[in-house]
Amino acid sequence: MRPHALLCGAGLALAATGAGEAGEREAWRLFVADHTAPVLHVLDAEKGETLETFPLAAPARNYATENGRTVFAVQRDANTVTGFSTGIHFDDHGDHADIEVTAPKALAGSVDGERPVHFVAHHGDVALFFDGEGVARLVSEKVLEDGMPAPRELKTSAPHHGVAIPYGAHAILTVPNRTDPSELPEGVVVVDAAGQMVGEPVSCPGLHGEATSGNITAIACKTGLLLVTGGRGAAPTIRHLAYTADLPSDAKVSTLVGGKALQYFLGNFGPSSVVLIDPEDEQAFRLIDLPTRRVDFAVDPVRPKFAYVFTEDGKLNRVNVLAGKIDRSVALTEPYSMDGHWSDPRPRIAVAGDEIMVTDPLKGSIHAVSADTFEKARTIAIEGMPYNIVAVGGAGEAHENH
Repeated sequence: MRPHALLCGAGLALAATGAGEAGEREAWRLFVADHTAPVLHVLDAEKGETLETFPLAAPARNYATENGRTVFAVQRDANTVTGFSTGIHFDDHGDHADIEVTAPKALAGSVDGERPVHFVAHHGDVALFFDGEGVARLVSEKVLEDGMPAPRELKTSAPHHGVAIPYGAHAILTVPNRTDPSELPEGVVVVDAAGQMVGEPVSCPGLHGEATSGNITAIACKTGLLLVTGGRGAAPTIRHLAYTADLPSDAKVSTLVGGKALQYFLGNFGPSSVVLIDPEDEQAFRLIDLPTRRVDFAVDPVRPKFAYVFTEDGKLNRVNVLAGKIDRSVALTEPYSMDGHWSDPRPRIAVAGDEIMVTDPLKGSIHAVSADTFEKARTIAIEGMPYNIVAVGGAGEAHENH
């Protein structure tokens, strides 16, 4: 697994030189969407205090951009996406970063359309895919300071459960299933800024799931992964990485997360296992069996050799990525069965500095696990049913009047 530039949570891990120097500050915030209520809670992660509760039009899935300056609330049932300034900003100076912490705030405006589902942030651009229209709407994070800008639209041939990935002057769009667009997409195509196709479509049957790690974006298919590279000015290139014969033939990856600092991907593979994927290794796929069925998983952007999987027995399991195995587990909640509806309230994971945060929606709480001891450190009470969670923050040098 190859190293690459380290990102911390959704913010930069660019600490001031010399830990403990005067003026150094670390700040982490949690953005927590409720399972049932149309609200977004913002918490100070260290104090466990609610800083702000923003009203929404519908329950949301929330996502942070790559630099952690903005969180998007995708409100599928209200046909809208709204944005929020996290209030934690970094200014990179090479050997250190300056940090500025202000109050979180809602951004004016919204990006509207029928049934928004997939969110992708890539190289400073954000793509929102609206399944009910088969349309992707793209915005640049650079112009989000004062409000949500008018998006650039890219249209596909039919409404479908798709995704768009910004790639500089280009983008990657899903190709709907020609026989039945209600089925998963059957491939992707590269388009230019005007939405015109560049090259030929690339097959990817049963497409679902994408992530970026280092300079590679991976897209999950029934047959393996599409690996996307390049795209700085020129059109990106795509190659296929087939599943190996030792993997179970009745499973596939449909959810992906990308490693930070180490270049790898972590994906689901059947209900009771995950797979580590190193695109540069001859043995690209390593299957890890889980003690029970998987609920959620995430990578650690601060300690890059670790990832975490929450299983339905109520345990958080730590995966040593280098060893390819679970090395620690801690019991956190009552069991959360994976039987029932796919969208039932179940725990979700986020990493905030030296703690792994796990929502417990049925108990109205967030459990914080110490990354050092891998033991439960504390429980944060929160009203309602805390569900989707993202953490943003990091450390930097604070200056008066900065």
